[in-house]
Amino acid sequence: MKKPNAAWIMLVSVALGLGLLAGCQGGVTPIKTLLDDPGRFDKQVVRISGTVGHSIGVLGYGAYRIDDGTGSLVVLTKERGAPREGARVGVEGEFRAAYTLGTESAAALMEKQRFTP
Repeated sequence: MKKPNAAWIMLVSVALGLGLLAGCQGGVTPIKTLLDDPGRFDKQVVRISGTVGHSIGVLGYGAYRIDDGTGSLVVLTKERGAPREGARVGVEGEFRAAYTLGTESAAALMEKQRFTP
C-alpha cells in the first residue's frame, strides 16, 4: 500500500480546517433566500440573524420581525418573549412557509433558540 505524500496530507488538513471554520460561522441563511423559495425550506430548521424591527411580548410569548438587509421575517416565540426593537440577534428555528402570491411570500420562523451573532 502506497503512503500518502506530505502535499496530500497538507491539502486534506487545509480542507478540513476550512470546513470546520465555515461550520463555526453558524450557517446563517439570508432571509431573501428563504423567501425566494419558501417551499424548499418549509418545516426545516434554519438560522437567521439581523436587527429586530417591530416586536411584541406578553407573558413569555412574543413575535418580532428580523431584517438582515436582504429581507425581513416574522419570528414567533413561546418561551423567551421578544427582544427589544433595534437589538441585533440570531435565531434558530423551524421555517414555516405560509403562502406565495405573485412576488409576495409570507412566512414565519418558530424560534427554538436565540444566539448572539
